[in-house]
Amino acid sequence: LQALTYKRMRDRNILRGEVFRFPPPIGKNPFKISLEEFGNNLRKFGNVEVVRGLARFLSIGGLYAEEVLLRAELDKTKPCNTLSQEEISKLFKHLQILLSQVKDGKLEPCIILDKNNSFLDTVPIKLQRYQNFKFQPYNTFNEALDEFFIRVEAIKKAEIAAGAKIEELKQEANRLKRIIEVQKKTLAEAEAVAERYRRIGDTIYAHAGELQLLLNRFIQEKKSGKEWKQIISEVSAEKKAGVKPSVFFDSFDEQGLKLYVSVDGLRFGLNLRKKLFDIAGKFYERSKRAKQKMEGAQKALEKTKQQLAEMEAKVREMEALTHAKPEETIEEITKRKIKPKKWFEKFRWFTSSDGFLVVAGKDAVSNEVLIKKYTEPHDIVFHADIMGAPFVVVKTEGKKPSEQCLREAGEFAAAFSRGWREGFASVDVYWVKPEQLSKGGVSGEYVPKGAFMITGKRNWMRNTPLKIAVGVKEENGELRFIGGPVEAVKSKAQAFVTLVPGQKRGKELFKRILKVLAAKMPKEMREKIEKTSVERIREYVPYGKGRIITKTS
Repeated sequence: LQALTYKRMRDRNILRGEVFRFPPPIGKNPFKISLEEFGNNLRKFGNVEVVRGLARFLSIGGLYAEEVLLRAELDKTKPCNTLSQEEISKLFKHLQILLSQVKDGKLEPCIILDKNNSFLDTVPIKLQRYQNFKFQPYNTFNEALDEFFIRVEAIKKAEIAAGAKIEELKQEANRLKRIIEVQKKTLAEAEAVAERYRRIGDTIYAHAGELQLLLNRFIQEKKSGKEWKQIISEVSAEKKAGVKPSVFFDSFDEQGLKLYVSVDGLRFGLNLRKKLFDIAGKFYERSKRAKQKMEGAQKALEKTKQQLAEMEAKVREMEALTHAKPEETIEEITKRKIKPKKWFEKFRWFTSSDGFLVVAGKDAVSNEVLIKKYTEPHDIVFHADIMGAPFVVVKTEGKKPSEQCLREAGEFAAAFSRGWREGFASVDVYWVKPEQLSKGGVSGEYVPKGAFMITGKRNWMRNTPLKIAVGVKEENGELRFIGGPVEAVKSKAQAFVTLVPGQKRGKELFKRILKVLAAKMPKEMREKIEKTSVERIREYVPYGKGRIITKTS
């Protein structure tokens, strides 16, 4: 199951990895209540209208409470405490008839239409309240709901796009732009600080002899009995005369025992209680910390830029919908109907040149799930001979894969290993049978999540090159991107690019890939490709970085 939102609540949680629990029941269960209990509980609502009492008491909602009253031919505004036993019995009888339709599976799902053929409601059974309305039948209630809410969503989108929503999105885009400016400033400041501290460290080493003499003078003359003011006065006089190393003197903090110097345009302090090279080391350490801060700032900046791009795409989408007819809007939304994911789409995957499904883990958890849940005895399991590599499984379905398929699976295992991040040209890969994998370590050895002990013979594929391809093809007028080993992608794509480990990363690389792909596609598809969100190809690029070596097919 997947949740639209995750939440902790008083009586249950909707969280990833937890068992799903239905909300606690409110009111009485209408399937289990007796006539006597039904009447007694309903009358307890006193002067409350019977339609409200029924809805609250059984938690069936206003629509079905009204339907029961309509079938029983009772006034829905009648107070609960004025109901006769005969009226109670009629209500109970028609409630049971309604419930039996659901219980026995005698459903008649349909969408109710108004006089303009607009969608009004969707129901699992025919209701008396809608007997004079046109309706559109469906095989299942899920189909009716799907169609109904696609239409409702389309109309909402059209209405929102025509109104204040665009302005709201633009305001959010402007907010993100302001954040980006602040983040750029933070990044620039961190870069400047890192560079300044590095330069100070270098300067101390470059002028170590002179600076040490100046430090020694302050220390020794103080020990000889001179006052700080006298030492400062003498050094200042020498500075005016251009005498080294006094020319470096700037000021002195008597309380902190810190000598401030100005060297090569840099002003910094030297603590009299510290060794000179220890001070230099401290500045280098500060430079390193500033660089680490830069990395965090850069990641935050990239994330905000991505959010801005998505927001601007939403603005363009909404603006386009304002010019579309309602029918066109509905058609566009219908195209986006979410298709149920196949099990392997939770992982990395590709189809080999000869048609075998090849699936890889994304992390320790998915590695564990892939091997334990989805790997069958006749499958083949690959792994790169390096720490930080996914398990890759060829789903054979009992057939023998070709040597080409095995090579492609090996390349997939190599490309998504840590070797890509480290910039290796090749790594060794091996394959084994599922029966050779075990969670039982030697003599109680701990085997972490996502890892398995391997026994028996390993079938080696030495020096497997690290390369991957990203391709595109047109299907029914729509773009479909594919990624995987070069030969596998080449056999299915209209155009592709080949990537190897490299330092170009993130949006810059992804945009370049899209541009290269667009150049080799038919003219009518080029603009679509260039305007495609980079998120559609991100998952195909190991560690989000690399270098293009072959531009096109």
